[in-house]
Amino acid sequence: MLCREWLKWHWENYPSDWPRGDDHPMNPKSFEAILKELPALHERPLGGIIVASVDGKPMGCVMYSEARPGTAEFNRMFVSQAGRGLGLGRRLLNEMFKQLTADGYSHVFFSSATFLTHARAMYEDAGFVPMPQPESFPGKWQDKVYFMERSLA
Repeated sequence: MLCREWLKWHWENYPSDWPRGDDHPMNPKSFEAILKELPALHERPLGGIIVASVDGKPMGCVMYSEARPGTAEFNRMFVSQAGRGLGLGRRLLNEMFKQLTADGYSHVFFSSATFLTHARAMYEDAGFVPMPQPESFPGKWQDKVYFMERSLA
């Protein structure tokens, strides 16, 4: 539910980012296929899905998985419209850091769209710093995506 809410918000607020092809990560068909795979993609013990609730209602989530030994990648961090301004993003990050450390990770990174500027300050405040894009990252997305990383030590 949160993931679909985020996709709807994304297209309402950033219509110019609408996918130009089937390989766009936010293509509705691709997105639905990914939703079905989320439990397996973030399965314990190497991954996790953390949910933030307010009054018993899910308002935010973050998901992570192993990128390589000792390093996790997080993605799919969403906070619902109703949950914004409550500090849920920061709470999700802090809970994720605790779980990543307990899982034995020493490093974490993520990628995000450059137009999602509202979250970048939160990531910087949480200790993330810019990192180079992986060499394998598709060239056509390089100006639309940034990567950040931080140590968990």
